[in-house]
Formats: sequence, structure tokens, C-alpha cells
Amino acid sequence: MDRGIAVLAYHRFDPLHGGSTTVTTQAFERQLDWLDAHGYRVVALGTVVESLRGTTGSVLGDVVAWGRTVAITVDDGHVSVYTQLYPIVRRRHVPVTLFIYPSAISHAAYALTWGQLADMTLSGLVTVQSHTYWHPNFHVERTRRTAADYRAFLDDQLVRSKAVLERRLGAPVDMLAWPFGIVDADLRAAAVRAGYRAAFAYGGGPAHRGVDPFAIPRLPMSDADQGTVLAARLGDAGLDNRLAPAAPGRAVP
Repeated sequence: MDRGIAVLAYHRFDPLHGGSTTVTTQAFERQLDWLDAHGYRVVALGTVVESLRGTTGSVLGDVVAWGRTVAITVDDGHVSVYTQLYPIVRRRHVPVTLFIYPSAISHAAYALTWGQLADMTLSGLVTVQSHTYWHPNFHVERTRRTAADYRAFLDDQLVRSKAVLERRLGAPVDMLAWPFGIVDADLRAAAVRAGYRAAFAYGGGPAHRGVDPFAIPRLPMSDADQGTVLAARLGDAGLDNRLAPAAPGRAVP
């Protein structure tokens, strides 16, 4: 059975309180426990991209053939990624991809610092990819710019983010998460021009081979994604609920 590959999308973490874009650390660990108990592998996002493209012969093999497979992504670069998520990542040795917009790093009070990002990438478990330069709403920007200005704006957002992240962290950046999940033909073309090999939407179900590489779906995660709820979202509705659910709440972009 081809269940596809589920790319899970998170934003913020808190030890006590969940919310629209915040998952409690307890709920996150219960999700990892459930995945492990039901035979899911957590793999690096780059491996998922290669498998969806049909690339074979990698060290990790063809993840589609593995059956139950997920990747973990976290958007925006909130400081809780370092204080709450990263200790869990290290302890449980799970790979995570952070989608970062560099304008906030070491500037916004809520955001990570460059030092924290560098520390996490040194672990070999955390990779950093682009979330544009300052997380614009492209629908809004299109309405208030000329066609030429809008194209230049797109190129700047995608090229500058990639360049800054590569310069500050010393690792290739070739994947992108679209802010608010907005993607269209102009954005796809801009991603190609900027040198990205894949880009991710926000919403939808598991991704299957042949998916648009610049609109790969992701599952927004919340505390409510436990047990049978999580199984259904992963396309495994027949699995039993061996781990009790945590508090409800649905994440939104």
C-alpha cells in the first residue's frame, strides 16, 4: 500500500500551553511515541524530496518502499525551537528541517539567534532551509505592485533568503516553504530562477511520487493530532489508538 510520505509542519512549542500554531512539548513527544509504536520512520526532508522525484540508490534507500514514513518541519524560527524542541530532537535523535526567514533572526524578540541556529545545525540533526526573506503575503504584494516590480520582489525574497542563510550557516539551501502556503505559477518560476529544487505548501495530506516538486503538501500539526486522529491524517485510519489523545486544537497557517 502506497500511503505516501507525510511532511509534518509545526511552528512553536510550549511546555504547558498549546494553541493555533503552538504544540505542547508533551503532545509532540506523544506524537513521536505514536509514530514509533506504529512503525513509522522519521527521515530527513532531503531524502523525502529525492524519493518523491524518483531518485534511487541513496544511502537510505527508497523511502516510498518503506511504507510508513514522515519528515518533520518547523516554520518561522521561534525561539522555542531551541529551548523546547531541540532538547527533544537531541535526546530522541530525530531529523528536523527548519524553514527560516532571515530578517527576523537575531532581531525579533520572538526569534532564534544566528548562534542558536548554528548550534543546532552542528548536531547533524537540524537542517535550515528558506521561508523567504521576511515572510510576505504574496497575494497582498501582487495587488500593490506593478508586474515588473512584483517579479523583482519575488526574486529578491527568494534569492536573498537563500544567500543569507548559506553565508551565515555555511550549508546549501535548496528547499523553500511558501509563507501562508501560497503558491502559483509565478512563485514556482521564481523558485526555479533562484535555484531551489523543491518547495512546500501548507495543508493537504501525504505526498505521493509525481507530486509537483514546488507545491509538496504538508500536514499542519496541533495537540489534537494523537491516536486515531493522527492515523486518519496519515492515511492509516485502520490503526488502533494505543496512545491516548492530548488536548485539542488545530494549527493554522
